[in-house]
Amino acid sequence: MRLTTKGRYAVTAMLDLALHKNQGPVSLADISQRQAISLSYLEQLFAKLRRGSLVSSVRGPGGGYELQRGAEAIYIAEIVDAVNESVDTTKCQGKGDCQGGETCLTHYLWEDLSQQIHAFLEGISLADLVAKNEVKRISQHQDRKHLIVSESVEDIRVLAPSL
Repeated sequence: MRLTTKGRYAVTAMLDLALHKNQGPVSLADISQRQAISLSYLEQLFAKLRRGSLVSSVRGPGGGYELQRGAEAIYIAEIVDAVNESVDTTKCQGKGDCQGGETCLTHYLWEDLSQQIHAFLEGISLADLVAKNEVKRISQHQDRKHLIVSESVEDIRVLAPSL
């Protein structure tokens, strides 16, 4: 399956947003720290997610991003589609020119698999993932780590305000 980091990071960032939605708008800097995704990459992804009507931005102090709909109404396939990522298992990116410009024997098998994967992702919402105990456990661990890092940075600012 050819799902690149763009699709994976978009799903991860949206899941982080869903997990923290009760804390108000979530900053991309916080998502970046918790998920180890470059801030500039997140900015690019969130521009696409905003155009896809999956998130909305909140400006000003305490601003950030919020889900545009409830987590139960946002499906993983929508996220992948919004960042122009394809779930493609064919060798030819679905063009049918897999074998020297011709369609190979197994082209339609891999094309059907791609459609099955997309249909599978259409059936999983962010709320489904948020409800998983494993996801909750990992998120709590990330939050504790993020809090420790944030407190350490604040301690440095207090000790060396010119930095």
